[in-house]
Amino acid sequence: MPDLFDTGSDSPTTAPRPMADRLRPRSLGEVIGQEQVLGPDAPLGIMLASGSLSSLILWGPPGVGKTTIARLLARETDLHFEQISAIFTGVPELRKVFESAKLRRRNGKGTLLFVDEIHRFNKAQQDGFLPHMEDGTILLVGATTENPSFELNAALLSRAQVLVLNRLTLADLERLAQRAEHELGRALPLDGPAREALLEMADGDGRALLNLIEQVAAWKVGGKLGTEALTTRLMKRAAKYDKSGDEHYNLISALHKSVRGSDPDAALYWFSRMLTGGEDPRFLARRLTRMAVEDIGLADPQAQTICLHAWETYERLGSPEGELALAQAVTYLALAPKSNAGYVAFKAAMDAARKTGSEPPPKHILNAPTRLMEQQGYGAGYAYDHDAQDGFSGQNYFPETMKRGVYYQPVDRGFERELKKRVDFFAGLRSKRQSTKPRN
Repeated sequence: MPDLFDTGSDSPTTAPRPMADRLRPRSLGEVIGQEQVLGPDAPLGIMLASGSLSSLILWGPPGVGKTTIARLLARETDLHFEQISAIFTGVPELRKVFESAKLRRRNGKGTLLFVDEIHRFNKAQQDGFLPHMEDGTILLVGATTENPSFELNAALLSRAQVLVLNRLTLADLERLAQRAEHELGRALPLDGPAREALLEMADGDGRALLNLIEQVAAWKVGGKLGTEALTTRLMKRAAKYDKSGDEHYNLISALHKSVRGSDPDAALYWFSRMLTGGEDPRFLARRLTRMAVEDIGLADPQAQTICLHAWETYERLGSPEGELALAQAVTYLALAPKSNAGYVAFKAAMDAARKTGSEPPPKHILNAPTRLMEQQGYGAGYAYDHDAQDGFSGQNYFPETMKRGVYYQPVDRGFERELKKRVDFFAGLRSKRQSTKPRN
């Protein structure tokens, strides 16, 4: 059997191996771009140095070395490497894997079981790994592109350390390209800008870059190609975006926080990233309206109207003009004065409502449509505000057994600056009226 890590020439009796396979690192030191995991003071570096490798979950985007690292860990620790995919493996196949690992263990050989796409296993299947991890039959290394917090059982996570692998930077991809050129024995037929464009097309995925390089290297061209020629011949790799997964939540969080942080350029960038990833503009319209309500509120009452109008414009025009209306709403929200005073006030009022239960309103603000209710004091002593000085009676409208609550505290920004003046004005009048109110 040929060595999986051999980087020599292809055998004449076998089909050519893809470059991604030919350039697979032969040691952990050759892995590009994951120093935060593999460095001497990083988790794996320390584990290997101490000879105490534990079960792992490798979490990261495609093409950053999850499978390669698992293979090399098996080699470094002298464990048998067994690889399965959760997509193609059922319970019968898992039983066979565990039985083989038990037999191997009785013969003095441990097993590193690498499970690709481990998040695809259901809860019962994930639970099936636990006893074999605990008794040492297997050392589990799972790989996932999804957030383990949401996709993996707590029991499994408690028995494994989660290591985060990063998408490759342009500098990492350049190192990988140079390694590929060394393997090819020649430079790629690209000028500087075209080379940079090629790296960007890979979108942080090393395997994708090597596949692109393999295509470029096969072209028969005279001289170096520019960016336009390159992009004409190659299709740009689609950006990684799962409308129901981690990227969806990461990008909407980035958009929301950019708006809250009053950065229109960053907000427009993340808005555009979501659109190019295939996000439903209606979802974005809903979230923009939520931002107007939650983070701007009465500091700019017009913000909510802008969002609703942009939403309506999209429904009437569709793309791309409707998306432009939403983009303009993004810009408006980012530049609007910010206040969450209304949001905070509502939460505080809800909390008070839950705590006070069924406390009735004071009788003086209750209507008395029947004689019996009049006799019970309903409406007695109610002061009609329009008849009062300044149109303000200053009466108490809270339950009689409850201390007056103060929930809405407007900020000194935007339109809320004016509202703050009104709040302070009425608070002063209320205090004055109550101080001059005759005591019983």
